[in-house]
Amino acid sequence: MFTTPVIDSHIAYVDTAPGADASDAAGLPVVLLHGNPTSSHLWRNVVPYLAGRARVLAPDLIGMGASGKPEIDYTFDDQARYLDAWFEVLGLDRAILVGHDWGGVLALDRAARRPDSVAGVVLLETFLKPLVGEELPPAARARTEAFRTPGVGEELVLEQNVFIETAFKGAVLDPLGEEDVRPYRAPFPTPRSRRPMLAWSRMTPVDGDPAEVVARVAAYGGWLAGTPEVPKLLLTFDSSPTLLVGEAMIAWAREHIAALTVEHCGPAGHHAPEDRPGEIGRAIADWLAVHGLIGGNGVVAGAS
Repeated sequence: MFTTPVIDSHIAYVDTAPGADASDAAGLPVVLLHGNPTSSHLWRNVVPYLAGRARVLAPDLIGMGASGKPEIDYTFDDQARYLDAWFEVLGLDRAILVGHDWGGVLALDRAARRPDSVAGVVLLETFLKPLVGEELPPAARARTEAFRTPGVGEELVLEQNVFIETAFKGAVLDPLGEEDVRPYRAPFPTPRSRRPMLAWSRMTPVDGDPAEVVARVAAYGGWLAGTPEVPKLLLTFDSSPTLLVGEAMIAWAREHIAALTVEHCGPAGHHAPEDRPGEIGRAIADWLAVHGLIGGNGVVAGAS
């Protein structure tokens, strides 16, 4: 694990080829972005399928994992700003982005704002568009309403630590053992340390609220539809009521996302990299190869 200063704090990250740049054999980097309440630990069993073929990086978002917890509100704009700064500090001018949950939203937001910086995107279990309440699984809708209720959200997330204590039992098909849960739990020992998780839980772009997040998600819809030159991969799953991307959303994606490949990876819960890391890793590697994003020497193509 590496760390680098970013703005007034630091970002921790995994890097399989530290110090590489666009002129090195490592080529374009593949950046894996996690969501809530996880960290780069989510990708630990996916990275080996990619590391021999590309430079792979996986940051802990600000306030998450081993990254710093500055005194900020942890708004979506805060998260994007610190992530942008991390890309800049590491000199990652152009990359292939892989995003799960809020990591997918951050990936697409960056692509829409800085289109020249993104060579391709891989999405799984994320928000492809602003939602109406009926598009959320019933349990997710009820949880979203509870998290947004003043006092109730604080009790659930800050005091009861509900995300950490339930996510790796109910949002996976195979509950994780304590050894695998411990790295997720360790960054959040106190109610105050859990503020980033509460902030994320209140950002779900549903029924027009919160307006600033809905606007960011709506904005990248134009990028998704209008960039046939940029390959996109949507990984899908089945057999769990916790899934965000079901049949209706897949149909929407096929109609509205240019240059899209859809790859089904089997049964999984929302935190799919915990249930299906091999299928996910192989699907990403194969897609990179099919779209010419991996060069003949086995590394990601596109180095200048």
